[in-house]
Amino acid sequence: MSTSGGWREGDPVGWRQFADLGPMELDLGGRLPEVRVAYETWGTYNGNNAVLVQHALTGDAHAAGPAGHGQQTAGWWDALIGPGKAIDTRRWFVLSSNVLGGCQGTTGPSSLAPDRRAFGSRWPRITIRDQVAVEVALADALGIEHFTAVMGGSMGGMRTLEWVVQQPERVGTALVMATSASATADQIATQNVQIQAIQADPAWQGGDYYDTGQAPLVGMGVARRIAHLTYRTERELAARFGRDHQLGEDALADGRFAVQSYLDHQADKLSRRFDPGTYVCLSDAMSLHDVYRDRGPDVLRRVEVPTRVVGITSDRLYPLYLQQQLADELGVDLDVVDSPFGHDGFLLEDDEIGRVVSDLLAPQATPC
Repeated sequence: MSTSGGWREGDPVGWRQFADLGPMELDLGGRLPEVRVAYETWGTYNGNNAVLVQHALTGDAHAAGPAGHGQQTAGWWDALIGPGKAIDTRRWFVLSSNVLGGCQGTTGPSSLAPDRRAFGSRWPRITIRDQVAVEVALADALGIEHFTAVMGGSMGGMRTLEWVVQQPERVGTALVMATSASATADQIATQNVQIQAIQADPAWQGGDYYDTGQAPLVGMGVARRIAHLTYRTERELAARFGRDHQLGEDALADGRFAVQSYLDHQADKLSRRFDPGTYVCLSDAMSLHDVYRDRGPDVLRRVEVPTRVVGITSDRLYPLYLQQQLADELGVDLDVVDSPFGHDGFLLEDDEIGRVVSDLLAPQATPC
């Protein structure tokens, strides 16, 4: 299959494409009458070279390429995907899709229900398993029977784990980064506080704020600030900002410290491209993540798909011991990346993560 809208060598950007997948029964009950999924592709499919790249909570299908064409930011893994890069698109066909519940073209809380009103408060509760069911259906629609590799970090790592458990015959190898087999009490608590911050915003309106001219962006900004503190580290913030005042401001008067300005900037950036309803929906799905549910405590020990596990030394949201647990149960060695960037290390440590990705794909390569 040659892609009709995907980025090829020499193209400036990957273009968003859409697939309508029909109705879907959900893991926890309920049904979506219609599911549309947004996706992007890079390279040319030859029937034996597909790689599935999985985004994290606030990511989307735009894994590579610059900003533009409806994308406010450059691809979140742009350093690793493209000609001559770790995932060389002269050899590999790369697929990345926006998850179920998303707000970048895939059916989610802001999408129109059959009555032509946004789902809003009527949006059903979904799980990581539902997201993977949509990805499987998308692969079927695109005629992809087998992925040479599936890889992702954080929420993307959760989906990668579900792929090797649910669809082992369709995965050649896998890379799981900065994630866990199941959500911990700390992660559930952190995510729930963020959800409450959004729902406490008067503009939330019970989830039915769409088309009212208001949105709970203040609440989502608070949630993003909380989240960002869990994504990075005290050491990095101390080195970057210390007690510096924001340039041109006096924190002893009505101004801000530099670190406050930094968090304000992160919140503002997200408000321009993300939906609070999606933030609530996906945060809840992450709290529900549990690869053992209804499968037993030995499910990962039964996985036969060759899988590599990467942990970040300074990750305080998904501490290193959680990756060690995954590696032990999968029967593999843990790849440790030493980084000051905390959880975000899997997105920022391009050289180290690129080396792991290259090593993962090298044995799978076929002649160009």
